[in-house]
Order: sequence, then structure tokens, then C-alpha cells
Amino acid sequence: MKKRAVSIFMAAVLCAAMLTGCGGSSEDAPAEADTGSKTEEAADAGQEAVQDEASGDKEVLEFYHGYYQDESEWAAAQAMRDIYDAFAEAHADGNVEFKPIAVENRDEIVSAQVAGGNFPDIVDLGDAGASLSAIQQGLIYDLKPYIDENGLQDAVGVNYTQHDVDGHIYLVHDQIESRGIWYNADVLEKAGVSADALNDWTSYGEAMAKIRALNDGSYGYIAGQGSSKMVNAVLASTEAGREMIASELTVDTINSEEFAEAFKTVAKLDQENGSEHTTDDNGNLMAEFNTNGTVGVLFNGVWNASGIDESLAEAIEPALFPGDVAIASAGGGLAVANGMSEEKTALALEFIKYMTSAEVQEKIFTDVQANPCNVTLDLNALAESSGNSITMKLAEACSQVNNAGTVVIDMNYSWGADVNGAIINALMECAVSGTDIDARFEQLQKELIALIG
Repeated sequence: MKKRAVSIFMAAVLCAAMLTGCGGSSEDAPAEADTGSKTEEAADAGQEAVQDEASGDKEVLEFYHGYYQDESEWAAAQAMRDIYDAFAEAHADGNVEFKPIAVENRDEIVSAQVAGGNFPDIVDLGDAGASLSAIQQGLIYDLKPYIDENGLQDAVGVNYTQHDVDGHIYLVHDQIESRGIWYNADVLEKAGVSADALNDWTSYGEAMAKIRALNDGSYGYIAGQGSSKMVNAVLASTEAGREMIASELTVDTINSEEFAEAFKTVAKLDQENGSEHTTDDNGNLMAEFNTNGTVGVLFNGVWNASGIDESLAEAIEPALFPGDVAIASAGGGLAVANGMSEEKTALALEFIKYMTSAEVQEKIFTDVQANPCNVTLDLNALAESSGNSITMKLAEACSQVNNAGTVVIDMNYSWGADVNGAIINALMECAVSGTDIDARFEQLQKELIALIG
């Protein structure tokens, strides 16, 4: 990944982001509460850490994470807290206390500390990433030597390549954001189409038209946020498009035939699908797919398995984007502060090793229901041993993504969240009946050129 592309991704932490636990799996996690401005609280976080350390004989290794949700609200959050607590308990007799801290305003805490030339001991940056400022100031520990010395390349998986910044690795995400298609086989069958219709974009559009023709309240797919993933996938169907996704966004890319084709292909599908089925957050409409069974297709991550209602467990199936395409991203991840004591640093590195170990990664798959980063696991065997039908669907979805003919990064990371947001907004406007797609695309081109400066 080119340096500028990485810097766009890394800078995202300075913006307010949804606090998610799953690799950034924002479609899956409950929405963050409106906590208001907590800058003063965030600025005090570093001082509180010092006070904690001074209060006892042990040093304290503080770990900030965003899994603050109650178990009844999001079971995965409790599963992750249990994993953290197990590590703390296992090292309770050491010279350093491991202290997990769940916060709603994690990004503000990090931003405030970086502005003051500091960095939290350990922080799970989720899908936000590490700021370029923190890297330039030397505030974040380079994990690559530790990974190499301990042979953890397979344990960290795609982190090893996607988080490589000029030969350094500052982040390791214990889950891989893995996106494809979920479809309702019953809705497709009722419309007289098979899953094979999802293999290319032309037959996909024809299948959506047949679902609309049922006139029974069913509709094709949830558009908007998911539509940007469709653009991502259409671009991935050509070599030139794949190179564009993996690199920084340029004027040449914005003005390319490949980008125009990808946007207009999806915009036309969205307009036919109807603006009433469009949202900038999949979570607003996911119940219509996962619970009510009125939607044919959902573009979302593998973690959507955890949201499927038991009554639809037999009907909902995973698939890849047309053209055997999957989107898999390391996203954000665990970052360790530079300049801590040797003992604190050693425990922090042990935590990275723990979180990517086969034992913990199995729990991330079975309990958190996400795609683990460790590539040595046999997910199908784990699913079969669980005896849970939803977990088996999760395993199938993960396996499809991991073995797809084409796997690309989410352009949200290589091009930046502001660019992704502009594309989503343009697609949502195009979904309105009568909107001139060509004219709106020309407007989008101007917006994107202005964004990249």
C-alpha cells in the first residue's frame, strides 16, 4: 500500500467514529450513544493512568477498548470483555497489572493524548486506525520485529501486509472485516430465480426486478451504505480497478472509465431498487432482512450471521459479490505505546500474542462470531463441533471470503472515510426516481477532486 494511501487511512482516528468491537464491523455493532464533548475528560485520561500507577506497588498497563455495551444489547461485547478479563486474571501475580477499560469516547481520548504528545498504553482503535501524527511523533510501538521474531505471521494474517507502513507494523486487528452477500433463498425462490443469478451484475439486476414484481412487500436489497461496497466490488472485477482500490485516490482514478462504470452500474441498480430502501447505515433496515424476511439481498459482513433470526436460519445463506469477489480488511486494531517500561512493554506484547493465539481466535469465531485474523484455524471444524446452525453459516461465509478468487481491501481505508461518505451520498441521491445519474456522477467527480486537494 502506498504511503499516502496509508496516511489517509491512519488519519481517520481524528474524526469521531462509531465505536465498534468487530474490525470495524460498524453495521453489526449498536450505534454509539451521543456522549457530547468529552475533550476535558479525554485529556485527563493520561493523568488518571499516572495516579493509578502511583496508588500501588505495581505498574498498571491500561487498555482502552470500545466494548462497553451491555450483554443484552450486544452479546459480542461481553464475549470480548471476558477474553480481556481472562488475560488479566492469568497475569494477576505479575509485576504489572493489566487493566482493561471500556469507554464510549475512546477516539476522543486517543486524539487528546496524541495532541499532548502521549499515547494510551494499549488501545483497540477498531476501524478508525492510528493517526499519522502519532506515528510521526514516534508514539506507537513497531510490532513487526516482535511478530517476526516470534513467528506470528500466520497468527496476525492479513495484518502483516495491510498494516505494513514502510516496513513497520503499528496495528494488529484480532478480527478481519470480511464482506460479501447474504441472500434469502426463500425470497429468491418465490421470485423464480436461483442463487446463480447473483454470479454477475447483469443477472443480479434481473433477479432484483423479479423480486420487485412479486408485489407482496418484498424488495431487492438494502442500498446506501451497502451500495458503496457494491462499487468496491464492481471495481474489483478488473485489474485496473483493483489497482485503484489498493492505492491512493487520484484525479486519474476519479476520471477513469473504470470508476465511472462502477458507480453508474450501482447507481442504476439503486434507482431501480427504490429510494425508500436506501439508508446511510445498514443497521436502520437490517431487521427487514434478518428478522422480517422481506429483503432478497443484504450487502454486509460475515458477522451478520449473529443477527439472523432463528426462524430464518434455514433460508438465509452467504455468498460472494458477483465475479467471485470478496472485501477483506484488517481495519484498525491494537496499538501499543512507545517508551513504556520494559515490563509494561513485555506484557503489552504478550497481550498481542494472546489475542492472535489459536485459543483466543477460536473464541472470537465461536463467541464473538467474527472472522478471526489467525489463518491456521479450521473454521468449518469449529462450526461443526459447536452444533449451532448460525455458527455454521458464519463458517461458510468466512471460508468463502478467505478463498474468494479476488479479495480486495475496503476502499473506505485506502481512499478515506470522507471519500466513501461522498460516494454513499451520491448513490443515495441517484436512488431517487428521475435523478440524472450522469449529471450526479459529474458532480461527484468535482466533490472528490476537491476532497483530495
